[in-house]
Amino acid sequence: MKKRRSQHWYGKLDKDGFIHRSWMKNQGFPDHAFDGRPIIGICNTWSELTPCNSGLRDLAEGVKRGVWEAGGFPVEFPVMSLGETQMKPTAMLFRNLLAMDVEESIRAYGIDGVVLLGGCDKTTPGQLMGAASVDLPSIVVSSGPMLNGKYRGQDIGSGTDVWKFSEAVRAGEMTLQDFMNAESGMSRSAGVCMTMGTASTMASLVEAMGMSLPTNAALPAVDARRMALAHLTGKRIVEMVDEDLKPSDILTKEAFENAILTNAAVGGSTNAVVHLLALAGRVGVDLTLKDFEIGSEIPLLVNCMPSGKYLMEDFCYAGGVPVVLSEIKPHLRPAKTVLNKYISAYYDGAECFNRDVIRPFDDPVKPAAGLRVLRGNLAPNGAIVKPSAATDGLLETEAEAFVFESIEDLKANIDRDDLPVTPETILVLKGCGPKGYPGMPEVGNMPIPAKLVKAGVRDMIRISDARMSGTAFGTVILHVSPEAQAGGPLALAQTGDRIRVSASKGALELLVDEKELDARRAAWQPDDPHYTRGYAKLYIDHVLQADRGADLDFLVGKDTRLVTRESH
Repeated sequence: MKKRRSQHWYGKLDKDGFIHRSWMKNQGFPDHAFDGRPIIGICNTWSELTPCNSGLRDLAEGVKRGVWEAGGFPVEFPVMSLGETQMKPTAMLFRNLLAMDVEESIRAYGIDGVVLLGGCDKTTPGQLMGAASVDLPSIVVSSGPMLNGKYRGQDIGSGTDVWKFSEAVRAGEMTLQDFMNAESGMSRSAGVCMTMGTASTMASLVEAMGMSLPTNAALPAVDARRMALAHLTGKRIVEMVDEDLKPSDILTKEAFENAILTNAAVGGSTNAVVHLLALAGRVGVDLTLKDFEIGSEIPLLVNCMPSGKYLMEDFCYAGGVPVVLSEIKPHLRPAKTVLNKYISAYYDGAECFNRDVIRPFDDPVKPAAGLRVLRGNLAPNGAIVKPSAATDGLLETEAEAFVFESIEDLKANIDRDDLPVTPETILVLKGCGPKGYPGMPEVGNMPIPAKLVKAGVRDMIRISDARMSGTAFGTVILHVSPEAQAGGPLALAQTGDRIRVSASKGALELLVDEKELDARRAAWQPDDPHYTRGYAKLYIDHVLQADRGADLDFLVGKDTRLVTRESH
């Protein structure tokens, strides 16, 4: 039998083995816990500052039960937790730091496999990126969505209704007191946003890629079946160690393509693009923005906010991701999963229990609603738009731009009564990319100018090098690459320039004479960086652009070597 990785720590009959075992025994572990059985790390992002992940401490106990049952030895360890709703300037700034934390923790400790407990937006991709770079057997358990929000007897959705209510207050259609009253009813339990935001999107894509057990994405955080799933996951990871089934066996090009197709069908977050690109870079899969175009003709099947009207609790009860996979199965690629079976095992026998929540392929919520990749002289390396959450009539437009040079410029001026904009104006925001903000925050869904909100306008074309929340909606063009701070053409856009947008043709053009652009380029200077020390400086110096996943350049790829040097 092949010597387990953990035995290089706990199987040595010398001073080093004594140290590794003896200090672990102060927790009450008996001798036979170190007899060569698989040691399973439980990588936990629980934190009271990450409300989405506040149930993970309990789920870890379920995982431990399954590990013990299967003959393994579970050990829980913490890593950085990224609270999307709590962190400034943006949790995305720290996704790569979490990935480093996960990678180095897995590499340094004597474990044979790892269960990744995450949920809130950036924790799932950050954990997967780190685990993929070490390539030990790994599996995900998500925290699960919150229960449906409630306000005045109606369902309300995380994020999506925040944006709607906020605009209603600005328009004078909702009182500030009513706005405040809705606050307590929106988040009623542990768990991630119950809309199809980034957290639930990534959980859905993890399931579609076969990196979690079936049904992982949609079971509510407080549903007892999620604890049972955690138990089964603990049992399964021990088997995966015995089978030597690693992320590199599962995260193939076909698995990424299945994720892209699923993202289109569920109306998933635009953030999935940067996360999948970064993860692909870790496992050596050649994934580019062009690959996301395979989802452009997949219809929107899941009628969930922000692209529809229901919430994740309803999606769960309707049948969840297995039903979606069943509907798109003619398009899915054969790909292996953590079950050591092909993805077809995830949807065999799937049954839908509410056809208004998960629509059949031939009667979708929207046809051909997958993400569109736009290119042109304003975005040479690409930008993206989410048609399922956009206004159809705005997706083919040519109009004048009004440009905000920074987020501070926008906030200082967006509510001016004399702002020279009309409903046809294209709003442009600079300085919000990976280097510029830094961290590429979720500010791309700029507020509609106050004078237009009061006139009833609820959507306009908005273009930036930022991201937007997966819970957000509107005709918002995002991830413009290269970003303004890196000298991309977005930096040269000025108020009054005409811009052409064509989602059908994949075009994003700044209609300015090339000689004029050359003159602007010669006069352009980047802004001074917002950070000059610590991790943020490291990030600014080394972050890749959005079209490459905004990973750090020196983290692309993996290192699976065993650490042999001892600490004493």
